[in-house]
Amino acid sequence: MADRQSILNELENGVKELQQETAVEAAKKALAAGMSPVEAIEHGLAKGIREVGEKFARKEMFVVELIYAASIMEEAIKVLEPALKASKEKRHSEATFVLGTVAGDIHDIGKNLVRIMLEAGGFEVHDVGKDVPTGDFVSKAKEVGAGLVGASSLMTTTVDVQKELVDALRAAGIEAPLMVGGAAVSDEWAKEIGAHYSSDANSAVVMARRLLGKGA
Repeated sequence: MADRQSILNELENGVKELQQETAVEAAKKALAAGMSPVEAIEHGLAKGIREVGEKFARKEMFVVELIYAASIMEEAIKVLEPALKASKEKRHSEATFVLGTVAGDIHDIGKNLVRIMLEAGGFEVHDVGKDVPTGDFVSKAKEVGAGLVGASSLMTTTVDVQKELVDALRAAGIEAPLMVGGAAVSDEWAKEIGAHYSSDANSAVVMARRLLGKGA
């Protein structure tokens, strides 16, 4: 039977080398070896997706490869899921993050990349989707006790909705910081509306940790 470290290496390599069969088979080996499903995810699969994200940030991988790596991770997690539920063991969570694209905007590739990297970074992400009414952001943030909220906007015609969201969160008594991003957004705009700007998926993770007091 494969030892623990070799299984973790296979899980990591399956994701970062874009080999779905390797990752899925390694997940099965992890279960057969009695390994903690949380350990398999956090020290194997998530480690692989973080490396993919870093390569993407350095322009050494394409968007489609990052998305495919995330789908490989999801397929391997499906194998581990029954054991995860049975053990009632929970993954470490940096914080709960509500994420979506604002009302009037149907673009979500950037938002999806942010979700992938946040999840790999240990955040519990509740993705409310695209073209999301402000009230839905607020109700989900209340429901899950969000520590952070993220709103994406690609079109200049929808950036004002981010300001509307800041106001709505505060009116609802939700003090979670709002992070904003997207092609139509700038650091100046974020400061103007009382939000925090991140330019890409990797910087979103750095910013999120900084807002939680967990990073420089």
